[in-house]
This record gives sequence, structure tokens and C-alpha cells, in this order.
Amino acid sequence: MTSILIIGGGGMVGQKLAQSLAKQPLTEVPETLTLFDLGFAEDGAPADARVTGNVTDAALIASLIAKRPDVIFHLASIVSGEAETDFDLGWTVNSSAFWTFLEAVRAEHLASGGTYRPRVVFTSSIAVFGAPFPDKIDDTFLSAPQTSYGAQKAVCELMLSDFSRKGFLDGLSIRLPTICVRPGKPNKAASGFFSGIIREPLNGKEAILPVSTDVRHWHASPAAASGFLRHAALIDLETVGTRRALNLPGVSCTVEEQIEALRDIAGNDVVALIKSKPDEAIAKIVAGWPRDFAPDRAVALGFKAESNFHDIINTYIAQDLPKS
Repeated sequence: MTSILIIGGGGMVGQKLAQSLAKQPLTEVPETLTLFDLGFAEDGAPADARVTGNVTDAALIASLIAKRPDVIFHLASIVSGEAETDFDLGWTVNSSAFWTFLEAVRAEHLASGGTYRPRVVFTSSIAVFGAPFPDKIDDTFLSAPQTSYGAQKAVCELMLSDFSRKGFLDGLSIRLPTICVRPGKPNKAASGFFSGIIREPLNGKEAILPVSTDVRHWHASPAAASGFLRHAALIDLETVGTRRALNLPGVSCTVEEQIEALRDIAGNDVVALIKSKPDEAIAKIVAGWPRDFAPDRAVALGFKAESNFHDIINTYIAQDLPKS
């Protein structure tokens, strides 16, 4: 029996992953799935157990790890915009709580006499990089974040790598592109408008564009994110080596190219619902984010994403656009 724990299992990516696992288990071995988060939608993904709580609750996290799950997906975090505006909360949730989680895993490893060594997949972010950037960020480019969120993710990457090096767990940090198009309601992420300018018009609503149309960014769909997580849980990490953080594949495009892809798919009337309203705070954050990658290591390891933004929009329409 394989035991799987998703920390942050009530969020959008966690739910996508849980739905994927329900349709197609990771392996041929029977699996149990536990989801942990602040709350869950009534019509959410199926699971053997749903545990409600805060990732900062050390005792609760320890109780989950005491069950010694074989695979742990750690997805829980405060999003970028909120981490920037609430410094204390960002570091508490995104960094300090991750240390507490790792310590709980280490305690179980030691209590087992070293036999318990779970696979831990951590969702990091391309925000671990800061300007100035090359035309394409390759696998050797320096991680030097320029936001609190990016710094918090980078710290977690280093901690996970060191706990893996010590043999307490077998961990991998995957630097997700901005996930687009996110279904549901807008969140507090500074990157939320990348989804909003597609999602809201397709749902007949106005969308605010806070940055210039020449802004370029790196994207992948929620379906691709679920695929990244599944693959990270299964690959032989000996082939990854000691550098336990990967830049993942995605689509690099400008906001204008996003809008033109939407026009191709849905027409001018839908695009007309996008309204420009510059926001200096968001523009400043986004200006410090990377724009394009050459993720050769991840591609060689078998990670896959969409090849163009049209595919990303069509994935949203097929999987998440409410049917009238």
C-alpha cells in the first residue's frame, strides 16, 4: 500500500492533482490519499481522508507525518502578492512552517532507525530568480530573488536539498511556471492577472490588465502542473543528482501574445472585455520576474508542458470553463 499526503490539497493545484490520482494512481500498488488544507470544497476531489488545519500548526503537521506517508506533495504557501504586503505572514507560512515540516519528517526518519525516507515534492517558483536576466534562463543561472515570496521559496529549496543530502528524505523542488489559466475566483497573487485576462472574458466578465502588453512571462496550465507533480514523485532522483531544484518547461509569451491567442480562439468581443488599468505595485513585482527559460535538465528528465499559449487556453476551455 502506497500512502500519499498532499499538504495544500484543498487549493487549485492540489485538487487537480487529487483528481488526477483518483483517475489514474501513481503506481499499480493500491494507494491511500490524505489531503490537508485550511478547508475543502464540498464537491472537491475524492480522498481517503481530508484533514483541516493550518500548515503552521506544528503538532498537527507532526501527527500527519507520524503516519509515515510514502509520498508527500508540499504545495501550501502564501501567494506572491500577499507575501510581499504581509512580511511576517509570508515568512511564517512559506519558510518557518516548511522547516517545521522537514523537522517532523526527520524525527520520523530517526525514530524508524533510518528506514523511513519519503519522497517529498515541493512546489517552488520561478520567483527564485531576479533581474538582470539573460534572454533565456538556463539551468546554471544564479538564484537571486528580488521579492519576499521568491526569497522564501529559495530558502525552502536549500533546506529540502540539505535534508535530502543528509538522507532524512528524498526531495525535489520543482520551480513551477506561473499557472495559467487558473479556474475559479481571482486570488492575491501578483501574477493573477495573467489568468484573469483570459478567464474573466471567457466567462463574459471584464478583466483588469495592470501591466503593459509587452510584458513577457513563463506559463504552464494547471493540467501541466499536475503532470509535473506526478512525474516528480516517480522519477529516479539518482539521475537528478545533488542539485535538487529544477526549472520546469513552459510557454514564454507576452501579454499581447496572450490576448491575440484569446482573439484567435474566442473573437474580438471577448477580447474587448479586457480593460487596461496600470498598477505600479504589480508592475514593479512582475518586472523582477523571469521571462523565458531553457529548462534542459527537466526536459531530459521527461517533464512536459504545452508548446504554445493557444494550447493553454484550450486546456482551460476543455477542463475548467463552466458549461452553460
